[in-house]
Amino acid sequence: MGRRKGAAALISIGCLFMIAALALGGYNLWDDHRAEQSVQGMIERLSIHSPTVTGKTPDYLLNPDMEMPTEEIDGYLYIGKVTIPALEVELPVMDRWDYKRMKLAPCRYAGTAYRPGFVICAHNYTSHFGRLKNLSSGDRVLFTDMAGNTFSYEVAAVETLPPTAVEEMKSSDWDLTLFSCTIGGQARVTVRCRQIRTQAE
Repeated sequence: MGRRKGAAALISIGCLFMIAALALGGYNLWDDHRAEQSVQGMIERLSIHSPTVTGKTPDYLLNPDMEMPTEEIDGYLYIGKVTIPALEVELPVMDRWDYKRMKLAPCRYAGTAYRPGFVICAHNYTSHFGRLKNLSSGDRVLFTDMAGNTFSYEVAAVETLPPTAVEEMKSSDWDLTLFSCTIGGQARVTVRCRQIRTQAE
């Protein structure tokens, strides 16, 4: 009788674990879908200006230390959008990061597009930076600021760094860094990019 009770208890515990796993999986799918809807809505609402008039030197070249222009939407400031053609994603970028903002869109982690060391972070939602590990050397990344200036980059390396590697993440050896945590947060998938400069730059 005791063995039967023990077996029944184990089966009950197993069923509870299965229910919890299904609930967690369902929540993750819902959260990923919510994140995708959030960024699509923001991209449509961003008012990125037309590119600088041909022949005129862009302001950021005259003053690389200038603040990046922003636009406020629903109480949050945005500095532009990042486009990764190989992943077929176009995402708004918030002016600064915290966990609440990252639930909505990618965020500036450090730096500026006007100087080396620009870093953008995002959650590992499939619609955000969840597929960064699929990028290869030579893939293009574009960042467009709110003034309409577009900066073109080329992927140079894809790394995996520990979450404690804060200084390495902010390294100005790279023009642009994109990163996202792996599932479980044990490491950061990190994409290093070099800017493709035009003659004007």
